[in-house]
Amino acid sequence: MKLISGIVASLVIGSLSFGAFAAQEIEKDKAKDTIASQNLTKVGTISTSDTTAPMDARKELSQKADELGGKYYVITSADKGEKNVRATADVYK
Repeated sequence: MKLISGIVASLVIGSLSFGAFAAQEIEKDKAKDTIASQNLTKVGTISTSDTTAPMDARKELSQKADELGGKYYVITSADKGEKNVRATADVYK
């Protein structure tokens, strides 16, 4: 019983801490100063697939930035059509 409780607790704590390490968005107007002051290096460019809401696009960009090993991302373009949202971003670490 203690083993099962321990495993469940570990899974819950692990899933909560994952969000703490997700790549963070840097606002485009602050990007130049932040990149220079923190000496960040560009590691790639990412884009979203068709999503239905801006928050979904941000979440997808953050996940893709994580996959590239990035710590931050800057949205460089976004387009909201009638039924979808598309966006691209540069990824930095």
